[in-house]
Amino acid sequence: MSSFLRPLTTPVTYTRWLHLLLPGAAVSVWLFISTDTPWVPVVLAALVGLIPGMRLAEGIQAQLLLTPGERGDPAASISAAPSTSWSERWRTSLWLEVRLLCAALAGMATVWLLATAVDLIRSAVGSEPSAEWFAAGLGTHWWAALLAPVPLLMLIAIIVSCGELITAAARWLLGPTRKQRMTALEERTEQLLERNRIARELHDSIGHALTIAVVQAGAARAAHDPEFTERALLAIEETGRDALDDLERVLRVLRESGEPSGRQPSLSEAARLLDSARGSGAEVDADLSGPLEQVPASVSREGYRILQEALTNVLRHSGSVAVRVRIAVADGRLELVVTNPLMGSAHTPLAGSTDAMGAGSGLRGIRERAALLGGTARTGPHKGEWRVHASLPLYRIP
Repeated sequence: MSSFLRPLTTPVTYTRWLHLLLPGAAVSVWLFISTDTPWVPVVLAALVGLIPGMRLAEGIQAQLLLTPGERGDPAASISAAPSTSWSERWRTSLWLEVRLLCAALAGMATVWLLATAVDLIRSAVGSEPSAEWFAAGLGTHWWAALLAPVPLLMLIAIIVSCGELITAAARWLLGPTRKQRMTALEERTEQLLERNRIARELHDSIGHALTIAVVQAGAARAAHDPEFTERALLAIEETGRDALDDLERVLRVLRESGEPSGRQPSLSEAARLLDSARGSGAEVDADLSGPLEQVPASVSREGYRILQEALTNVLRHSGSVAVRVRIAVADGRLELVVTNPLMGSAHTPLAGSTDAMGAGSGLRGIRERAALLGGTARTGPHKGEWRVHASLPLYRIP
């Protein structure tokens, strides 16, 4: 019984009830004007449904009263948009006919069952029931009070059932078409991919800046050399400024202000990353070959971020060690290799090993960046060293 009465405590039951009664009120007004033409509202509903704006009005009303929990959700099961095709117009006309049918059933149940419950109560208290309702001729009996809840329970069942039926019909007839669902899904996928890319951008840029700042500050504190400290502070300042520029660019995208996202980093600026790593104490041996300035912007940007993350991992996990960087453009591909010695002993996790680094998102981000461009990225121990090797096609594989 508790599950049967639970809809009484749910607000959507009453909003759906209101949605069912609204057409009945309009039909009642017409029947008051002309009782000889009850078919007119049915014909008018079919014709009005062909008006494009009618689908918008019905969709908004259905969202508010039938599925209030989906209001404002881009993936709502009931769309609120004008008709854009004859198929949507005919579906709107059919929706109005179904709505009139459900409204007639719910309206009659509301009036007749409530009146019957009142008559049963009147019979129980000694008053004659009205001649118009189901309890007519019952007389006055105290036990009629025991029957009074029956029509109320029937009314609850009918209203809840009609509410579920009209909601299902609205989702079917007013819901987005398959093409609209595919379009919305594609837009949602693009948004998620963009947010994932932004998250990687923040991780790589801010993580690199913080790593440089921590390493430089620690080295300056240990060196006790004013000249070295000044160089370290300068490196921290430059790295922090670059990170702030990246952060501002990403925040502009997140605010969706419509402004351009600003300058994107490229491999032509790789020297800045290498100098930053050298300033942090790493011995960087770099070999850059090929026309880096001719690399497509998307490949150049992702290559820059991969190099940035690889150098950040070296500084974070291995410290001031020798690093070899090889970047080459040849045969339609960009090859980027960063290697450094494995640190540690048999009793401690190796710096740069999968134990030390695999749990983070940096290496996964490198592989994701390469995969998005149709390339590959391998990270891990290689001949006694830790190696990051990314191979990216200069033109994305369709």
